[in-house]
Amino acid sequence: MLRTVLLCVLFLLGGWAAARWLTCDFQVWTDEGARRLEVALRPVPVPPVAVQGPAVTAPDLPALLTTDGGATIVDFIYTHCETLCLSLGSSFQQLQAALQADRTAGHTPGVRLLSISFDGARDDPAALQAYARGLRADPALWRFVRVPDGAQQRALLRRLGVVVVPDGRGNYEHNAALLVFDARGRMVRIFDMAEQQMALDYARHLARRPQ
Repeated sequence: MLRTVLLCVLFLLGGWAAARWLTCDFQVWTDEGARRLEVALRPVPVPPVAVQGPAVTAPDLPALLTTDGGATIVDFIYTHCETLCLSLGSSFQQLQAALQADRTAGHTPGVRLLSISFDGARDDPAALQAYARGLRADPALWRFVRVPDGAQQRALLRRLGVVVVPDGRGNYEHNAALLVFDARGRMVRIFDMAEQQMALDYARHLARRPQ
């Protein structure tokens, strides 16, 4: 009887230790949660991939993210998407409205929005311009770019943990999140679409904080 009790206790202790290790001391329970914790603890610098977009003169993504300081909220989209990207566009419209309200109230937002297309073959600057116009994007607050080089685009998606899978019919299955970058061009936090207010509040805090 005692031996059985001792074995059960050892089994439970072993399970507790394994769970603690796998969940980073019980802080996360999923792969996505682990990814978000890792980013928060170790910000991820973007690779120097070339970008193109309407009225964008920065030669690469790090230069675009670090111009004028502040913080940037980023999403990944493609203009032919009729599902998830529509929700992302709606979230960014609401974020833009909040930033415009800040500006109207006399506060410098210090936060910008950036949509990056992962369909670089079709989403040239003209297509991105039309897409931005359809969303009534304010170019002072919300910009759109693509990464024209396929190898660089794959490297960027891999670095940031963005999953994009072609469905064979010209569309893509992809994850969706709001990625917050600091003034040094580093991804510092990841939020769900439903956490857009949290993403905005954090970006505002980041923009006010000395870098």
